[in-house]
Amino acid sequence: MLDLQRLRALHAVSVHGTVGAAAAALGYTPSAVSQQIAKLERETRTVLLEREGRGVRLTAEALQLVGTAQELLAIVERAETELEERRGVPAGRLTVAAFASAARGLMPSVLADLNRRHPAVDARLSEMDPHISMGLVAKGAVDLAVVHDWDISPLPVPPGVEQAVIGDDRCTLLVPEGHPFAGRASVRREDLGAERWVCQPPGRVCHEWLVRTLRTVGHEPEIVHQADENPTLVALVAGGLGICLIPRLGRGPLPAGVVEVELEPTPVRRLYALWRKGAARRPAITETVRTLQEHWPGPATHTPH
Repeated sequence: MLDLQRLRALHAVSVHGTVGAAAAALGYTPSAVSQQIAKLERETRTVLLEREGRGVRLTAEALQLVGTAQELLAIVERAETELEERRGVPAGRLTVAAFASAARGLMPSVLADLNRRHPAVDARLSEMDPHISMGLVAKGAVDLAVVHDWDISPLPVPPGVEQAVIGDDRCTLLVPEGHPFAGRASVRREDLGAERWVCQPPGRVCHEWLVRTLRTVGHEPEIVHQADENPTLVALVAGGLGICLIPRLGRGPLPAGVVEVELEPTPVRRLYALWRKGAARRPAITETVRTLQEHWPGPATHTPH
């Protein structure tokens, strides 16, 4: 008889791409995952993983087993959901993925509150970009994801996934102290033509928003410095090296030499919680979504789609 934990390990390698990433997602060591798959190979008398460069490749037989594993894991999830729902008490392991500023600015208080009120919930957080976490929710590798979208890039929710609004995160303009904008209550997008910008790299939504929005008002932004992390962008502004647009969530206190200015109209990104429809009745999911909304510093409406 096939062992479910070994099938889960193979499924995780398929979803995450490497043994190391699968191990991190499952909370195991890479050697433990390799051992599980090696035992599965002996059970099935089939080669499941083949070396490919520095990584591994799933064989055709492994891909067939992955499909079976996904069906079995979905059945187990439904059974666990029904049992938890009948008990009416949030419980069990809950894997949560959140993008960087939400992981920093929202999730610590949410997870601490959950742990205090529902100690039977074993919530485990991974920091992850939304375009990755959405797919992992759909595949059953993550229970709940905190993601965001902007007006120029609506959220492409995968089939079989439900969502609820957590809240709206306002973005403001940060400029160096002494900059002409520093003494103004607000500026308009049309005023930004001659500025030097610090921004996230191409491919990130913040970068695309800046480029596309300024082009609509006739400006091509001059991006002189790029960085992934918001604290780095803020530090560059503090050094007088440019201006930037940053959401408030997870930004932290502004250092000396940086002034916040409202941009009109105000850019807003919207945060959502995502989960699979099969787990929609699970008390741990509904309670986590409710806690996310309660800890949001503003109004939010539970609007599943």
